[in-house]
Amino acid sequence: MTALELDDVTRVYADGTTEVIALDRVSLTVAEGEFVAIMGPSGSGKSTLLAVAGGLDQGWTGSVTVAGTPLAGRSRDDLAALRRKHVGYVFQDYNLVPTLAVIENVALPLELDRVDPSWARQEARAALKRVGIGELAGRRLDQISGGQRQRVAIARAIVGDRSLVLADEPTGALDSVTGDDIMARMRMLADDGVAVVLVTHEARHAGWADRVVFLRDGRVIDATRVESSADTLLGA
Repeated sequence: MTALELDDVTRVYADGTTEVIALDRVSLTVAEGEFVAIMGPSGSGKSTLLAVAGGLDQGWTGSVTVAGTPLAGRSRDDLAALRRKHVGYVFQDYNLVPTLAVIENVALPLELDRVDPSWARQEARAALKRVGIGELAGRRLDQISGGQRQRVAIARAIVGDRSLVLADEPTGALDSVTGDDIMARMRMLADDGVAVVLVTHEARHAGWADRVVFLRDGRVIDATRVESSADTLLGA
């Protein structure tokens, strides 16, 4: 099944008296369980693509479908509800709430959706175990490392069994060893059936993906299947 589909999507921003084309007739399909890396120079439209795919940017033309639901014409409340149920974000700066404990950060999307708090905590614990840090549930954010915080952000992105994870340079602030661990977690998500779309500047991180899509000046200029396996990247 298709988790994400962009068809002929264009996004134009006004910059004073000129227009900047961030995305230029971009088409992209991501299947469930597929890991797609997006690469390209700064200003090529990578982050805009993620914003459009997640319903955070509504100023585009074309067609965007997430988990079988077309995004065109949806209200902000409808888009927010769709994100809480189907789409998770992982950011470079974690974007966690510093005053909340680890488990509270992970459970937050479900609680915002007004689900039973005990069920939200149960799902949050399951998500934390899935990314290998179940024992940190009760910790404060200032008691864990940067790599652990990023895994908390991944757990929050997948809590409630979401079908699509969008990650914008999630390893940019991490050392290479921790970055490889985060990429391994992303690979495991895809192997478990979650669609993953990763924006990265690092070719070695893109090597974890099934497919690499290259953007330049808002256009898809190439899409390449990745032949390297995770075992190769780990030196096995």
